[in-house]
Amino acid sequence: MIYEISYIALLFFFIFVGLVVGLSFYFGRKTRSSSSYYAAGGQIHWGVNGIAFAGDYLSAASFLGICGMIAISGFDGFLYAIGFLGGWVVALFLIAEPFKRLGKYTFTDALNAKFNSRAITLSASIGTLIVSIFYLIPQMVGAGDLVMPLLGMPHWAGVLLVGAIVIVIVASAGMASTTYVQFLKGGLLIVLSLVLTFFILKNGLTLTPDFKGSSSHYTFMELTPQVENEKVTTVSGWDVVTQQAVGDKTFVKLSQDGVERWFDWTQDQNGHRLKEALTVIQKGNGQILYNGEPKENRRFYQVGHMSKIVVNGQEVQKTGSVSPFEFLSALQGSEIVRFLKVKFSDGEDQVSVYYQEPTAGATFMLPGLKYKIGRDANLWSKLDFISLMLALFLGTAALPHILIRYYTVKTPRDARKSTILAIAAIGGFYILTLFMGLGSAVNGVLDVESSNMAAPLLARAFGAVLFSIISAVAFATVLGTVAGLIVASSGAIAHDFIDVYLKKNLSDHRKVQVGKIAAFAVGIFAILLGMAFKGINVSFLVGWAFAIAASANLPAILFLLFWKKTSETGIAASIIVGIVSSLLIILTSPTMWDKYGLDAAGAWHQLENPALISFPLAVLTVYLVSLWYPKRNGGMTVENNVAK
Repeated sequence: MIYEISYIALLFFFIFVGLVVGLSFYFGRKTRSSSSYYAAGGQIHWGVNGIAFAGDYLSAASFLGICGMIAISGFDGFLYAIGFLGGWVVALFLIAEPFKRLGKYTFTDALNAKFNSRAITLSASIGTLIVSIFYLIPQMVGAGDLVMPLLGMPHWAGVLLVGAIVIVIVASAGMASTTYVQFLKGGLLIVLSLVLTFFILKNGLTLTPDFKGSSSHYTFMELTPQVENEKVTTVSGWDVVTQQAVGDKTFVKLSQDGVERWFDWTQDQNGHRLKEALTVIQKGNGQILYNGEPKENRRFYQVGHMSKIVVNGQEVQKTGSVSPFEFLSALQGSEIVRFLKVKFSDGEDQVSVYYQEPTAGATFMLPGLKYKIGRDANLWSKLDFISLMLALFLGTAALPHILIRYYTVKTPRDARKSTILAIAAIGGFYILTLFMGLGSAVNGVLDVESSNMAAPLLARAFGAVLFSIISAVAFATVLGTVAGLIVASSGAIAHDFIDVYLKKNLSDHRKVQVGKIAAFAVGIFAILLGMAFKGINVSFLVGWAFAIAASANLPAILFLLFWKKTSETGIAASIIVGIVSSLLIILTSPTMWDKYGLDAAGAWHQLENPALISFPLAVLTVYLVSLWYPKRNGGMTVENNVAK
């Protein structure tokens, strides 16, 4: 899309960044030990930690990704919110208090509490690093998307900017500053989402949204063609260039005054019609055209609107202000125009076409648009949906950057209380994402090239100030989550791998120094990955991180806590099997096949989410290997370790 710099947004952005960096240097003066660097010295109040939990967890995937996926795929996008929240039930009832008793300040510490095993240290530190990196990718992608409308920078510059700021945060003060950044942005994100939802309901539903940049400012052309032998032969005022069949759709390229545009050829009771589509054409010479013209001609639009509104059985032009239930009820009986994407080759050119797809509100508000689990389902689509839900439900309690937050409070009781507060805050926010996503779908503000921008662009429709504040807080959301991930990663490298596994016996001061160097290296790597995965919905990418965490970490945690025969060999083997199997499935998935430039339909399998296979494999591994290779005699018990 085409974005203009908002100077008000710039002001709020620099205020937030200045506040965040200031916090980092303030806490940096107090960070002297490895405990304070990696776990804030265990002195964080449970209330602060609970909101920081929410701030850490409400990442780019929650604010940008879920809202965008709801706007594009309806209720299927909200399934992510349900899965993300459901995972906290596992964390609360199975993990919070016992996990607090086990560790010191890293995930590996907890797993190794009973064994002092080098195999666990190596496998768990590698697992922490891989999960953190996969979680970092969507955060960096979201950061790049945010910076385009906020600062007028290209995507890569936004990714680079976030990486640089986060490296400063982590290298300055570690977990202490990270906690308060997460606390601040978690609270602000919830409050501002309430404000945005209020504006959505106050505005209600309308067939002609009049926001700046919305699709209502451009009427998409509909042309009547002459057809012979299933080919478009003539169109009044246009030259017919070619037509292209893609699946069950046919697109026709027309030319007028030297400008070529693509149209979607449809047929209904009124006869044949050509409906104008949005197109991005990558020419063989490297030039990119938007709707047949250079980008600076501004012929590419924000979209998403309603073609019919029905209230109490009557069609209306608009509803006016509505309650939350009236909003949902009106959508249920109305019709929403979505823009779906197809890609194909036209000679040497690569064409991306976004065509209109009128969708009944009842269909939009039920599962099935993205994850085929009903009428159009097949075996692969059903398995993929089950696999996604399994990953989301089980992954939360196994995310290293979430687990280490239990070490920032004083007692196991504080860990439980902060978890309960986090569930309340996160649950309330996810209800708001439903309204923000649906509001984006119908108000003509969607950027078809990046669904991640749905919520910020909706905020811009209600005013520059609201857009500015929400964009700045969303940017802080990315900063806080990325900081937590890099702290977890640096702990895995400096403490777990270098100090414990390699037996370097680093001094406390040296351990902090090595952690800061590791944070810098991980930050650079995250920047490169964020550039590589541009354009993919961040919630989808986070699903991969959850699947790897659920497969690599959760079986080991649960068996360690609840099965006395669990051995160190079983835990290490389970982590390795979970990592390898989930990565193998992800790297051979249709999405990655497309990234490799191959036909997604020709991928080795059609499973996008690996947890359905990788999690049971890891569970079976820890059980069988623990039976075959029992734990060594004389190992420390959890109680003895805690006492020491």
